[in-house]
Amino acid sequence: MDHDAPDDVIADPLAHLGAGDPVMRRLAVSACAPLLEAHEDVVAAVAELLRVDPQPRVRAEAAEVLGAAPGTVGLLLAAAGDPDPVVREAVATALGEKGDRAAVPWLLEAAAGDDRMLQEAAVAALGAIGDPVAISLLVELAASGSPQVRRRAVVSLSAFDRDDAEAAITRAAGDRNPMVREVAEMILGRVATSE
Repeated sequence: MDHDAPDDVIADPLAHLGAGDPVMRRLAVSACAPLLEAHEDVVAAVAELLRVDPQPRVRAEAAEVLGAAPGTVGLLLAAAGDPDPVVREAVATALGEKGDRAAVPWLLEAAAGDDRMLQEAAVAALGAIGDPVAISLLVELAASGSPQVRRRAVVSLSAFDRDDAEAAITRAAGDRNPMVREVAEMILGRVATSE
């Protein structure tokens, strides 16, 4: 039986990364976040959990935490092929936090795929990175994705100061879905007031 207490895990997260209880491992991973920048051994330990932990939620937490650590794009991209969709979604989110253009090819592939949650995370990450190579796919998804993906694509397009992005946002203001219309109208209103 695992006797780890949350306070113990938070006080010494490294000692609990191998806890038998996946909830405690996940908490330990989360508690490692403030230690990542100064301790390469912590990054390595969290990266190992991302690679091998049997629980998808623990691997997903590891991906999210590594999104804030320097020099982890390669580790995250290595986890992009994880068999669990929850982990792939966390990887896409973390890559968006990194802002590294090396992630764009995988994010484009994920955004064009049929896993809606991954698609949403990838679309948001592409907007956060801001590489113009993503614009044509974001324009397409703003018009043809699921409502959630259309909404995310519109928000992502707002990161680009280009006519094609603005035209897609303007079209989205007439979208059949109220969530998509609302976000497009908010963006267009913000643009109008800043001019």
